[in-house]
Amino acid sequence: MGAWLLLPAMLYYLAGTGWPRSSLLSDKGLVYGRLGHPVKIYVKLHQNSPILVCMDSHRASEETVDPTYLWIGPNEKMLTGNKQFNITETGTLIVKDFLELLSGLYTCTLSYKTIKAETQEETIEKKRYDFMVFAYREPDYSYQMAVRFTTKSCVGTYNNQLFRLLRKILNNLISDLSCHVIEASYKCHVVEIPENDLMHELFIAFQVNPFAPGWRDACGGSVDCEDVTNQNILKARDRIEEFFRSQASISSHRFNKTVPAIHFVDHSFHVVRIDSCRPGFGKNEGLHSNCASCCVVCSPGTFSPDVDVTCQICISVHIYGAKSCP
Repeated sequence: MGAWLLLPAMLYYLAGTGWPRSSLLSDKGLVYGRLGHPVKIYVKLHQNSPILVCMDSHRASEETVDPTYLWIGPNEKMLTGNKQFNITETGTLIVKDFLELLSGLYTCTLSYKTIKAETQEETIEKKRYDFMVFAYREPDYSYQMAVRFTTKSCVGTYNNQLFRLLRKILNNLISDLSCHVIEASYKCHVVEIPENDLMHELFIAFQVNPFAPGWRDACGGSVDCEDVTNQNILKARDRIEEFFRSQASISSHRFNKTVPAIHFVDHSFHVVRIDSCRPGFGKNEGLHSNCASCCVVCSPGTFSPDVDVTCQICISVHIYGAKSCP
């Protein structure tokens, strides 16, 4: 028997009735520098950075004579001789397969000549452009859900039976998605309904989580496993929402005359998304307003040891993406 039909049948029984992110990213995927102002750029973990241009947009629109470019990375060393850094003759930079420890300040110094037409006198000009580049991940999603069921009384084993049955049905619905129900609980309350009698209702709450045992197998070797788990948890959310929608529909058609003691309370289904970040990442809307919904790599001086959404302070941390405080 399908899960959609299984719950009503059991209720009768129990009742006795049976992309990179930057505000300066151009349409061509270029990020120009700004004189005197570091440009913040967010690169998804294991992806390539956008094209960083060692010029501001105004300079790029003008003629530049004998330009040379010097790129310095977060370790304050020249970015040369490394396949991970692709620097072109025109001074653009792409960082490949971006990782946590590649985060930090990238500085490019542009040197070029200005020539007076009358005297052919040459002057060397230098301009510096700073780019703050951060690794980020998408947050891991889970969903907090709540539903209500009427019941005959707040006393009796059938309430616990209903609760255990519901949890089993929901887990079966989403087991192929490597998702499961966690932190499930219920309480019974007496509810006074306008123009109706007092009702006993079960207030049931639970969380749908994408990390059931064996969840890594569903990633298929993908390094961006949160993309897979987030797709799965969205499918799980939709299935559960449809499941409870079906309970309301079944109730309205089957129970239009005689309402059983235990039944789903229509419009009682509520769902809220909860975000979490992997260790070494956290959210900071004030510091990273252009990537407020992202889990951004923890900066030096902070760390994140668990799946919280906040990087904690630790002055002894000197790297990006720290997962512990020495």
